[in-house]
Amino acid sequence: MNFISLGMVKEKEEEELFYNIALTRTGQIGGRLARHLLQYFENAREIFHVPVKRLEAVEGIGLKKIQALRQTIDEAMIRKEISFIRTHAIRPLFITDPGYPSRLRLCPDAPVMLYYKGNQDLNQSRVISIVGTRKNTDYGAQLTESLIEGLAGQDILIVSGLAFGIDIIAHRKALRCGIPTVGVMAHGMDRIYPQQHKHIAKEMAARGGLLTEYPSGTLPDKYNFPMRNRIVAGMCDLTVVVETEVRGGAMITAKLALGYNREVAAFPGRVSDKKSDGCNYLIRTQAAQLITGAADLLDMMNWQPPEEKHAVQQRLFGVLSPEESRVVDILAQSGEMHIDAIGPKTGIHATHLSALLLGLELHGHIRSLPGKRYRLG
Repeated sequence: MNFISLGMVKEKEEEELFYNIALTRTGQIGGRLARHLLQYFENAREIFHVPVKRLEAVEGIGLKKIQALRQTIDEAMIRKEISFIRTHAIRPLFITDPGYPSRLRLCPDAPVMLYYKGNQDLNQSRVISIVGTRKNTDYGAQLTESLIEGLAGQDILIVSGLAFGIDIIAHRKALRCGIPTVGVMAHGMDRIYPQQHKHIAKEMAARGGLLTEYPSGTLPDKYNFPMRNRIVAGMCDLTVVVETEVRGGAMITAKLALGYNREVAAFPGRVSDKKSDGCNYLIRTQAAQLITGAADLLDMMNWQPPEEKHAVQQRLFGVLSPEESRVVDILAQSGEMHIDAIGPKTGIHATHLSALLLGLELHGHIRSLPGKRYRLG
């Protein structure tokens, strides 16, 4: 009986994965529409099987899109992808999966599906991205390594794009310092680009992770890299720009982070150095906060050392109501959270939660951040 039950569970999981992949690989159905449909229907399978009249009732979906959903699914292609996922121990993260990066889920252009190979929690309490030019100077390399050395032991996950330059310096130094690091890729999991980073990518998969929205067989096309950058920015609390020209790819990541109401920090550089033009511009226009090292970053984010954070939590618990204590407890665990995530986690109704958060903020127990996010005060 147990064997049959387990078999049925596995079969259901396979069917769910099949339709999740199908939704992301159906013509005419982009990511925004897919997320919109998931607000109307229970899961991806239902989208493919509900009566046409129910689809027609969804705002923004026309005849062509409905026809696309009703066309024959490329079952062979999807089965091949599922086989690849299972063979290579890749974890598919649908947007409704608890393991999907919760910060990224709040972004309006979040991918519906991610493919993940690694062992780190993508919802760790402190997540930062470190980005910069592919053609760094010695100054940029030194800044990156010094920053990461200063972040060791701070319970931080470091994210970057696995590219040449600042990205790979950040990944490599993080591994050396025992800090988990995740590389977001602009292609499928069946390859590593650039190929020179194959060995470090293997180490990252064992001691951090590799993440992509692209299925196997996807090449590192030029268009994919700006799309990749939105994941780098969206899944993090803070984006740090180390060294970049004004038109560098890191500037795209910084602007995306700002659009998501996330924090941006930048290292200043010499006014005569083109590689620092982008950072200086971000600081001059107040798009980014100037930092000179790890201490500035931790102060900017109000990130206390783990032991100090625990002491604050213990001190506050004695003077708070049970509901307030639940809020403080969840913020102590997560580092910071969006208001829409606090309610479900604490079981406090939205109408009461806003007033409760305001009271905690007025008494200095918590701090409000841009984008309706909160952290301990």
